[in-house]
Amino acid sequence: MKKIYTLAVLLIMIFTLVGCQLGNTNDDTTLTVYTERHYDTDQELYDRFTEITGIKINLIRDEADKLITRLENEGEDTEADLLIIADAGRLGRAKSLNLFQPISSDVLDNQVSQEYKDLENHWYGLTMRARVLVYHPDRVLASDLSTYEDLVHPKWEGKIVTRSSTNIYNQSLMASMMEIMGEEEAKIWAEGLVKNFARDPQGNDRDQAKALVSGEADIAIMNTYYIGKMLYSSDPNEIEVAETVKVFFPNQETTGTHINVSGIGITKYSKSTDQALELIEFLTSVEAQKSYADANFEYPVNPLVEPHELLQSWGDFMKQNIDLDTLGKYNQAAMILMNEVDWK
Repeated sequence: MKKIYTLAVLLIMIFTLVGCQLGNTNDDTTLTVYTERHYDTDQELYDRFTEITGIKINLIRDEADKLITRLENEGEDTEADLLIIADAGRLGRAKSLNLFQPISSDVLDNQVSQEYKDLENHWYGLTMRARVLVYHPDRVLASDLSTYEDLVHPKWEGKIVTRSSTNIYNQSLMASMMEIMGEEEAKIWAEGLVKNFARDPQGNDRDQAKALVSGEADIAIMNTYYIGKMLYSSDPNEIEVAETVKVFFPNQETTGTHINVSGIGITKYSKSTDQALELIEFLTSVEAQKSYADANFEYPVNPLVEPHELLQSWGDFMKQNIDLDTLGKYNQAAMILMNEVDWK
């Protein structure tokens, strides 16, 4: 009788243990992701991740600075497991504020090229884009273009458009020029660039391309993926604009074209770090990277994935050989400099 009782107790313990383990599966896990990205592709990838793993995704979308401030204020009480930002400079800022925890993953190290991640593994790139010169071929020849530095030449007076100084893409471009040229020379360059603006900076990157077709300007400084977005737009006007303009990668004989990334990191106080890592590994996998490339016209960070055929048609290009953390290092100084030269 005693043996039967002991066996029954053991069986109960085993069933209880198994039940606890089953109750601790990914199906009960929800990851909270703070993100400034707003693309349909991203949501489709989160849905696919949930389908594969059972891990649910709770998205909190807002501007990058607001998300960073929110994480700061929440501290240990945050529900955020991951932070996604569309700029390496702000990723660097989040790191400097101790909002990330370092990640150790052989999978990520194999899936993300070294140039697209934090040197101390606090964040990893998800996508890459280049900030290029877009021009109207009826008024500008590719042979007329060369470098960012050449944009201050008097021949371009009244012919250049770009976004405002409050735009992070331009702030990061300015930061890269400060790293390459030094702050004094970069300020002289910025002054010359502003003198050649066709109008006060306004609108988004698509509006800069439209200004070329309307005849308001000849050259626009903008990100590569917008041309793809416009070319495959439902708006006939955007398609016409994208089919008309051409893309030029500056500084191919010197310091390379400026690039930036969208990146992701696990928050310092995440309570689901294993599952958070699982999501990052999925988003940098071949499957997810191909989705980013095909739907958003962003360059993949996974070396096994080819860019969209449109981007391939533009050819390979040399990138600026600077640490992406530099963009955050110079961000405040870049904003001050741009204000000083009246880059509105």
